[in-house]
Amino acid sequence: MQGKILKGISGFYYVHVVESGIYECKAKGIFRQQGIKPLVGDLVEIDIIDEAEKKGNITCILPRTNALIRPAVANVDMALIVFAAATPDPNFNLLDRFLVLMAKQDVPVCICFNKSDLVSEEVKRDYAKSYEACGYPVEFISVKKDEGIDRLMEHLRGKTTTIAGPSGAGKSSLINRLQPQIRMETGSVSEKIGRGKQTTRHTQLIHIEGNSYIMDTPGFSSLYLPQMEKEELQQYYTEFAAYEPYCRFQGCSHISEPDCGVKQALAEDRISRLRYENYVQLYGELKEQEKNRY
Repeated sequence: MQGKILKGISGFYYVHVVESGIYECKAKGIFRQQGIKPLVGDLVEIDIIDEAEKKGNITCILPRTNALIRPAVANVDMALIVFAAATPDPNFNLLDRFLVLMAKQDVPVCICFNKSDLVSEEVKRDYAKSYEACGYPVEFISVKKDEGIDRLMEHLRGKTTTIAGPSGAGKSSLINRLQPQIRMETGSVSEKIGRGKQTTRHTQLIHIEGNSYIMDTPGFSSLYLPQMEKEELQQYYTEFAAYEPYCRFQGCSHISEPDCGVKQALAEDRISRLRYENYVQLYGELKEQEKNRY
């Protein structure tokens, strides 16, 4: 029988099998001997030990399409980053950090602004303009007013999506709207292992429908940049690429050099000032990290 790992805690793995439900499984000792650890999101084969009690053993981990480091999960098709459009105002520097992290791991991102009923159409256009210009889909929703959910669901359907966002963005409300049964499912898993509310600290996959899953990850208020050279950062600001041929110097950082094509595009409002300012700040952090390494 084949399924997907929803959660792993204390050596137990909770495997969702479409049409059959969730099985509590142990991983065979051979994985430990081979230095392989099952991850949330893994597609696995299981042997059923007790159908009535929904218990089994993981016998095989199928090949992974990817394996992320933060969070430590496998087979992620997309990341959904959720910010509030207002109350609190979005932290775009934090958003850019997340985009860089996901781009470095080759994971596509959909940006979602909740509480969109609290801002004007003009504000929405400004938010969208900065990010759609560099290839990110942007959706505006209101979980409270049940607006935009069906459109957002089109991005999630048929995918395993990791969902993250800062406190106050309405991420939990969105998850409960997408899967109203989640409290019951989480409760049944918690009951089996006797952990209660502590289990909320662990990354878990939530089944929405068919082969659509969302991955609940802890909210973040700060995010460190992944280990990289400062020169690498600009490749994750894809809107720069069209203007780099007009830079006088090869390897231009687009910060202090004269005759910079990117800075010229910025002056002509062809590049988002918000994005550029975030780039400069992140570049400075990487430069400082580099200095401290030597």
